[in-house]
Amino acid sequence: MQIQWYPGHMYKANKEFKKVLPKIDVIIEILDARIPYSSENPMVAELRGDKPCIKVLNKSDLADPDKTQQWQDYFEQQESVKTLSVTMHETDRIKQIPALCRKLVPHKAHTDRGIHAMIMGIPNVGKSTLINILAGRMIAKTGNEPAVTKSQQRIDLNNGVVLLDTPGVLWPNIENEHSGYRLAATGAIKDTAIDYDDIAYYTAEYLLDNYPDRLKKRYGLDELPETEAEFMEIIGKKRGCLRAGANLDVEKISKILIAELRSGELENITLETPPMMEVEKQAVEVKREKKRIREEAKLNRKKKRRKR
Repeated sequence: MQIQWYPGHMYKANKEFKKVLPKIDVIIEILDARIPYSSENPMVAELRGDKPCIKVLNKSDLADPDKTQQWQDYFEQQESVKTLSVTMHETDRIKQIPALCRKLVPHKAHTDRGIHAMIMGIPNVGKSTLINILAGRMIAKTGNEPAVTKSQQRIDLNNGVVLLDTPGVLWPNIENEHSGYRLAATGAIKDTAIDYDDIAYYTAEYLLDNYPDRLKKRYGLDELPETEAEFMEIIGKKRGCLRAGANLDVEKISKILIAELRSGELENITLETPPMMEVEKQAVEVKREKKRIREEAKLNRKKKRRKR
């Protein structure tokens, strides 16, 4: 799947991130608990070095709690990484973040400068809402559409912690195709940039394999079909998503399935696990190596042509 969406302000945000990173003491990265790997910005792991990082798994009320714990255990194996699973209704848990910052860099907590924390997150992950809760007032604009925040903001929490907010940042090249699908399914990417049919069929295949009981319960099915195409046909008929001639309205039922995943009507769903991530990372490395070999061969051919 190709995602055609990388606004100019995101390119600018990536440049600003690299520029201010040396002045940052702690990185607070907000992840979607349903897709902790796919919503993790690869730039953070690449550029943060040994800087402490707090990974906030938001929307945990929509995620599978057992898998959320798996992800927390996985992340906390990394050096200087702490995790916190939250929902935006749990304001008391969110307000633990400044104390966690002070714990991670105690030598900066009582200086005149204070602790400078950069807060990051993909679009539509709840970053602006979290900032408003921490600040105790409306600072950041919120909305259900991706890409609401478009400029960098500096917020003094008046408790020894200064937040530097950045726009919701995607990266220009999502190398893992599976991550692209999951980002689209959970609403991180504008709906105008995705193919609903493609996303829905991908999601249905995963849910059939991993959450069959949830599908049976939600759609009133005694048995599930073997393929995602059959499943979409069945639930499409049950929901009256038919065109003239009793043909399935694929787009309509696709939108219903994705909407019900996003709203939590399918109950607690997590779309990836640490073992899945490890397999996919290896596949990405193989793809990178093949690309490197192709580019190297292309360069060698050009050199030969010049010599002639």
